Amino acid sequence: MTIRNTLRDHGQRYRPRMACLKKVEKLLLEMQDPKTGVKSQPQRLVITTIPHAITGEDIIAWLADRFQVDTQEARNFVSMLVALGYIYPLQDHRRLVIKPDASLYRFQTPYFWPTQQWPVEDTDYAIYLAKRNIRKRGILELHEQEHYNRLHKWMNHKWDFVVMQAKEQYRAAKERKKPDRVVFECQERAYWVVHRPPPGTVSAMDYGLDRLTDPNADEVTGESLCDLLVKYCSTYKSHDPFLSNCLPSNPWLTDDATYWSLNMPSVEIPTKMRVERWTFSFAELLSDPRGRDDFRLFLKKEFSGENLAFWEGCEDLKWGEAATMREKAEHIYKTFLARGAPRWINIDGKTMEVTVKGLKHPHRYVLDPAQTHIYMLMKKDSYGRYQKSPVFKDTVKKAICPEEHRYSDAQLQQNAKKRRPSLSPIILRQMEQEQRAKMAANVDITQVMSKLSKQGKEAHVFSSGRDQKQS
Repeated sequence: MTIRNTLRDHGQRYRPRMACLKKVEKLLLEMQDPKTGVKSQPQRLVITTIPHAITGEDIIAWLADRFQVDTQEARNFVSMLVALGYIYPLQDHRRLVIKPDASLYRFQTPYFWPTQQWPVEDTDYAIYLAKRNIRKRGILELHEQEHYNRLHKWMNHKWDFVVMQAKEQYRAAKERKKPDRVVFECQERAYWVVHRPPPGTVSAMDYGLDRLTDPNADEVTGESLCDLLVKYCSTYKSHDPFLSNCLPSNPWLTDDATYWSLNMPSVEIPTKMRVERWTFSFAELLSDPRGRDDFRLFLKKEFSGENLAFWEGCEDLKWGEAATMREKAEHIYKTFLARGAPRWINIDGKTMEVTVKGLKHPHRYVLDPAQTHIYMLMKKDSYGRYQKSPVFKDTVKKAICPEEHRYSDAQLQQNAKKRRPSLSPIILRQMEQEQRAKMAANVDITQVMSKLSKQGKEAHVFSSGRDQKQS
């Protein structure tokens, strides 16, 4: 009888991630350097002193300082190392994530690294479960008990060998010192949690169709997804031009551009449908330029317009040109974050510390922590008051509701004959820039000439006085 693994062999040697993991292992050797690496020291776990233990906050701080990244990015990277089995927890083995506190961890021995060339066999897993069954006296976790029963049934012909190996390993472990025994048990358990994960957790060894975006994310049921989809569709149904009529008419069918004219980004008076979308979510309000103008007017009356200005500056930094990225970051810092800034914003000390530290090496997303803080502040505080404010009520009152335009077949044919190809977005952008240049140059020439003549007279008087003094 041939015993086959029910799970596919997820050995790293079959994957192109081997080169990436080799770089990770070089970093791990650097982290374990006694002088420049993560500080490790004996830590007390219940009544046992564990040698060379490290805390989660120390690991995150070391990586953040080593790569000059924020704390959240460093935490995500360390969580990946834990999920791959390079670092293992000494306390909570179920969720392979890093905790940014005093939780204890240790570096995994290279024997258990995922780049090793030996495959993960069911026989080894059966010996491990049999050993745990002996040590726990038959009390295993539910998923371990299920694996134990399945392997016992499939390996019945060699189960005596499995039990004998488990007893020998258990006997050898009892001869070790207690700290070494606890460390080896944690190492072995972490290895099997990575390669035989419990239900609800996907191994980082998975690839292809088996791999999920976030292996440690909570499972989302189909019912909740359906509820969210139904709620979204019912909310936006009347605003979808494919599911409901456009007012005054659908320009793609009638060749009437009135709908686009009424919904231009900087229109003076918006439509009622457009204003209604602002109440769906704060993101809808900020995504509409006309909605931002209305919200900016409200914040100006509340003397908190710097919050929206800072958010818009961060968006410009994030999506703007790379050549001006450093100058924009410095301008935002001097305007909103520096001491005595003209439009200083109120953020907590931790966020300010992370932001200022990141500005030493600016990039597109260096202001994300501060931007998220201000965004949540406006969403939870200002957005609710805005919907109840006279500014929003006045906008709703002035909003127009265009009447539906009905066209006969003859009118539709006539509109189709007048159809012309629309201008390219590049040409429209050039026309807009030319218009702005004309508006900037449209100044009173007489005022300019009079100002220049005054400056010339002053210069002449100054030069004549200087000549008289010299004479």
